[in-house]
Amino acid sequence: MTSNREIHLASRPQGWPTEDTFRLVETEVPTPGPGQIVVRNQYMSVDPYMRGRMNDVKSYVAPYALDAPLDGAAIGEVVASEAEGIAVGSTVLHGLGWREYALLDATAARPVDPSVAPVSAYLSVLGMTGLTAYAGLLEVAAMKPGETVFVSAAAGAVGSLVGQIAKLKGAGRVVGSAGSPAKVERLRALGFDAAFDYHDGVRESLRAAAPDGVDVYFDNVGGDHLEAAISAMNLHGRAAICGMISQYNATEPPAAPRNLALVIGKRLTLRGFLVNDHNDVRAAFVRDVAGWLREGTLSYDETIVDGIENAPAAFLGLLRGDNLGKMLVMV
Repeated sequence: MTSNREIHLASRPQGWPTEDTFRLVETEVPTPGPGQIVVRNQYMSVDPYMRGRMNDVKSYVAPYALDAPLDGAAIGEVVASEAEGIAVGSTVLHGLGWREYALLDATAARPVDPSVAPVSAYLSVLGMTGLTAYAGLLEVAAMKPGETVFVSAAAGAVGSLVGQIAKLKGAGRVVGSAGSPAKVERLRALGFDAAFDYHDGVRESLRAAAPDGVDVYFDNVGGDHLEAAISAMNLHGRAAICGMISQYNATEPPAAPRNLALVIGKRLTLRGFLVNDHNDVRAAFVRDVAGWLREGTLSYDETIVDGIENAPAAFLGLLRGDNLGKMLVMV
């Protein structure tokens, strides 16, 4: 192959991105220099945090550049190598998605064993998604056996794993919110003790699903979900703030939460976190998750969109909540 297709950022969106936010560009397949490899991407990830990188604002990660390819987690096969230790034919995990062929320093790639699980799993349950769920629940929120856990966007990639890990680690009750009756049914099939469609009203639904209150809240949504969780949380409750997808495309300040004063009397802990701060638990995460997968006690869902040209549509679908589990693009 001599041609390489990439998705570039064509413009910075105001509010919701559209197909015109992106541009499909054809380039040549790169040639590796000393210490470099070329990877033919097989799968790439689209994630909510990417929306923030489309804005030209200071954040914990640099914004995407205009008229340049986007990036993000990807996995693929090494097709050319000028680096010791990574042979042609190896499968590697790296950070240059949104393109068919990626040129990168070998030090920026992590070889993985494709015989352990489908390679896509390294972008979902065995990758950043799984570690986010594991570290956020057990390290950030410090869930204890017997506690009640509430997970927002619980049918998504992270949320669906949080609920299952909570049950596997001894939670007394696990409640999840989702955006459709079908997703609610999926949560029940995954072992959630209760689940509700947030369109039916978050505060009322949560009160009915967790009548004795909530000890741990895993927040993927923010807004009305965070407000409802604060109202429902018990004394010394802890919230792991992973994401606030309800605000990513907003053009006005959020209306909620309006009850932050309850944090004082309830002595609550609301703690934001980034997964890269918790690489120290990666070995425990891999051990536990690999064991659960072997035992068949942990399930994961993937929504796969075919073709690099459809990556923008996959990303927009993710923001709309079209996915069940992890949204991936099969490059």
